[in-house]
Amino acid sequence: MNKAELVAAVQKALGKETSKAQAERSVEAVVEGIKSGLKKGESVQLVGFGTFKITNRKARTGVNPKTKQPIKIKASKSVKFTAGKDLKSKIKKDAKKS
Repeated sequence: MNKAELVAAVQKALGKETSKAQAERSVEAVVEGIKSGLKKGESVQLVGFGTFKITNRKARTGVNPKTKQPIKIKASKSVKFTAGKDLKSKIKKDAKKS
């Protein structure tokens, strides 16, 4: 599912009185809220869905695939998503149906 499909699903869930533009603003507001929380260094927990949090990656040595020479990869930050209990159980139920 891409962003346009998500907007269409939100519009459908909110009902006929909701325009596509309103649904798109709603999706954007949620995404911006998650980004804002992560920028502040906070984890963002959506009960029943999951948690987004910042993780630190250590500096490490990698290999340039073209030259096979070792290269140094700097330490960095990344975002990690951990699925919540309800989301995991929903996915398991849907997988059993298939």
